[in-house]
Amino acid sequence: MSSEKTPNAPAANFIRNIVEHDLEQGTYKTRHWGGCPGDAEHHAKGEPDPAKIRTRFPPEPNGYLHIGHAKSVFLNFGLARDYGGVCHMRFDDTNPEKEEQEYVDSITDMVQWLGFGWDKFGASHLYFASNYFDFMYRAAETLIEAGHAYVDQQTADEMRANRGTLTEPGKNSPYRDRSPAENLALFREMRDGKHAEGSMILRAKIDMASPNINLRDPAIYRIRRATHHNTGDKWCIYPMYTFAHPIEDALE
Repeated sequence: MSSEKTPNAPAANFIRNIVEHDLEQGTYKTRHWGGCPGDAEHHAKGEPDPAKIRTRFPPEPNGYLHIGHAKSVFLNFGLARDYGGVCHMRFDDTNPEKEEQEYVDSITDMVQWLGFGWDKFGASHLYFASNYFDFMYRAAETLIEAGHAYVDQQTADEMRANRGTLTEPGKNSPYRDRSPAENLALFREMRDGKHAEGSMILRAKIDMASPNINLRDPAIYRIRRATHHNTGDKWCIYPMYTFAHPIEDALE
């Protein structure tokens, strides 16, 4: 048998191998799509997903695209094109101080200039993380109520000093053991604009002795008094990228 590749056939790589394996095994053939992003209950009520795979290109609209972005565009939109799927054009716009509509417009223009689009299966798949802020806020309250998040009033210097090092564990915040009721009340005060920027943050309660320093009670919400390009002045608290991004992926 000839070992020659079909002309213009995509080169094999570990990502395509995973996609092809999942398609052959029917790993996601029972997946449903609710017609727009939503939680598991929302999607369960939808029709069988017409897209065989779903990928996403999720830039932050805080600047113009560069050559590295082009690689990601071709990877994600290309995989969706080649395997009968759809690529979500999603803006990770959780940082209002650095993001502008000008960059949103530029990025969408450049993706289209490269030959790709996000209208597929009768719908547009242009999304914004900021469209999910209400869901993210409710998720944060759920964590607080379960005792998995707390409002910390340490200064930035105090948090840095108590974080520990790569070889030494961190120290618990003196505010770590507040009751869920106290934390929920403070978090709602943060939402309502009753506290200054930098005066408090919401942190996930994980493990201050974790060998992975990034898991030592990371910040998940902070106060930012800035007008957002999409939501205006509705919010004065914003989720951290590491909290928001997995939620976005789950909803989509």
